[in-house]
Amino acid sequence: MEVIPAIDIIGGKCVRLRQGDFNAAHVYDDDPVVAAKKFETAGLRRLHVVDLDGAKAGHPINLRIIEQIARQTDLILDVGGGLKSGANYSDIFNAGAAMATVGTLAATNRELTCALLRQWGPTRLILGADSRDGFVSVSGWRETTALSTIDYVCNYLCEGFTTVICTDIAKDGMLQGPSLELYEMMIAKASSYGLKINLIASGGVASIEDLDRLNTIGCSGAIIGKALHDNLVDAASLAQWENKQC
Repeated sequence: MEVIPAIDIIGGKCVRLRQGDFNAAHVYDDDPVVAAKKFETAGLRRLHVVDLDGAKAGHPINLRIIEQIARQTDLILDVGGGLKSGANYSDIFNAGAAMATVGTLAATNRELTCALLRQWGPTRLILGADSRDGFVSVSGWRETTALSTIDYVCNYLCEGFTTVICTDIAKDGMLQGPSLELYEMMIAKASSYGLKINLIASGGVASIEDLDRLNTIGCSGAIIGKALHDNLVDAASLAQWENKQC
């Protein structure tokens, strides 16, 4: 199982939110590139970058920073936030991202989402399924739809997506453990349909023990943000844990 540190960017700085609240942003590092280099030095191999300015604006804002991280590290970057058009995805990949998340777009424009999936393929496009009380949330978590998160994910797995990042918004930044029940149900339902799912858990991961639990239920990755930035766990320990899974 992959351990994936997260960097959220607002105003060119590395921040973390609680439950998606932009008014509760806490700056952890003035320079996201420096933060990324620390993760790489510790032995981690991948980085989840969210352009929160882009999520709010509806188009990428921090492309320059993403490009700098890609140029100055060997980290595998997966990027989300404000990706609403084919041109946005081209820009993100041209900036050096290896993968990009289809979030709000997937909930609002299925035709374009499927066209992008055909263009870029399931190894580069990740389905983002942000969940509030079991329903898909969009537009930087400011709107909750009537779409059941689990059904939504399975429908898109049928279209050819294989990798899903699922964030339980209630858990985000709360350090209370991940949403194990949601992930277990999602994996079980996908399996019942014979669908392949690489599920990346996001939200609430606070310890190595949480990673053990996620690994046990079959998640393929876990995103960790606040616990890492608050030094509840350190990057080197996460890298060691990841290496033991290989």
